Amino acid sequence: MSWREQLRKGAVIPAHPLALTAARKLDERRQRALTRYYLAAGAGGVAVGVHTTQFEIRDPRFGLFEPVLQLAMEELRGKNVIKVAGVVGPAAQAVREAEFAAGCGYDAALVSLGALRNASVKELLEHVRAVAEIIPVFGFYLQPSVGGRILPYEFWRRFTEIPNVVAIKIAPFNRYQTLDVIRAVAESGRAGEIALYTGNDDNIVLDLATPFEFDGRSLRIVGGLLGHWAVWTRCAVELLDGIHRQPLFPGLLTLSVEVTDSNAAIFDPANSFHGCIPGIHEVLRRQGLLCGRWCLNPAEELSPGQAEEIDRVYRAYPHLTDDAFVREHRDEWLR
Repeated sequence: MSWREQLRKGAVIPAHPLALTAARKLDERRQRALTRYYLAAGAGGVAVGVHTTQFEIRDPRFGLFEPVLQLAMEELRGKNVIKVAGVVGPAAQAVREAEFAAGCGYDAALVSLGALRNASVKELLEHVRAVAEIIPVFGFYLQPSVGGRILPYEFWRRFTEIPNVVAIKIAPFNRYQTLDVIRAVAESGRAGEIALYTGNDDNIVLDLATPFEFDGRSLRIVGGLLGHWAVWTRCAVELLDGIHRQPLFPGLLTLSVEVTDSNAAIFDPANSFHGCIPGIHEVLRRQGLLCGRWCLNPAEELSPGQAEEIDRVYRAYPHLTDDAFVREHRDEWLR
């Protein structure tokens, strides 16, 4: 199956974290181990250089964007998975990052528009077209509270007309804005070409289980590109497989609440998501895949009470964790 066919079928695509030492330097051994974990867990793809990988990797003080993408590709090359690279910034930077990603062997670019906060719809579309001339585009509706902007229906309808758009990650954390994207794809006539992926951490399960109907066209969100799926990935694969087999299986609504509650502990919406990346790191630290929660920005740490919230969801939902799977294979990933 080609990566495009796999993308349209639907896959678990974890947003890859950044493994650091206590000195806040790249921990290459553990960075490789994370990629190996996602592959072994059955993920259908990996996204590198995205928010979960920390946008600061592009800061010249660290110079980690290219090394981190190259390191992941060394583990991903030759594997039948979807390889996604994050592309950010104004036009010159976005084109440069897209060219590097394409040269490395990435299949698609997840294009963030957060740097173009005051651009018009026309300017945004020109920006996307410039990237799409280099590499297939994975659209991205990022919620404003973590750096995104409101993108109207008009933008998404015209966005779907760009030939090299292959997928859209829908992550506004807003049902009205989510429907804008799905309706735009339905009305474009390209529903069979553009894959819909959830990034709505507050509604993961229901996004995946819901049939969407517009003007007689039926669409589904077929997979997810999620920071939440950077942890407990084996269970995420089982979840998506189960929904693909039977979207409305018994217990689905309860499971949806459990997943959202777990996400709240890890992603820290109570504190405007301040602790979301440290929350992911904390779970991976407890599993022994990371040595600590360190981020490039020393100010990024767990919020007060967040560790206790993670304790709580661990106790409440052991069936959502894959700790036993990680214990069984961790040493081989860390070789």
